[in-house]
Amino acid sequence: MDSYNLLSLSCLSLTACPAARMAMKDFLNEENIKKALDAFKDAESFNHGKFFQMVGLKEKSADEVKKVFSVLDVDKSGYIEEDELKFVLKGFSQEGRDLTDTETKAFLAAGDKDGDGKIGAEEFEALVHE
Repeated sequence: MDSYNLLSLSCLSLTACPAARMAMKDFLNEENIKKALDAFKDAESFNHGKFFQMVGLKEKSADEVKKVFSVLDVDKSGYIEEDELKFVLKGFSQEGRDLTDTETKAFLAAGDKDGDGKIGAEEFEALVHE
């Protein structure tokens, strides 16, 4: 595993990046996050639109959604790349599962409106509010 993936994985642990975990709970209700993660716990069950609705993200303003985006942008590149999307549920809670390759690719295809292979903050906000 290369250093980028090790950094990304380490930042998904609660002890390595506690601020990221606390930040998500600052924006969204912890109980709603748990219910949404439980609803999509099975492989190939993830639906981004339903997930965003269940966690309460669709009700948030564009600025609030962009703050959530910044938590999910693990490497702080300004984009959520495919490698980060695979672990997006862990961005909401350490109990989140990894998305399958099929789910990851579908999520990327839904959000990547300009075809650059990653999701920017504006694209993420648009995807949440579809």
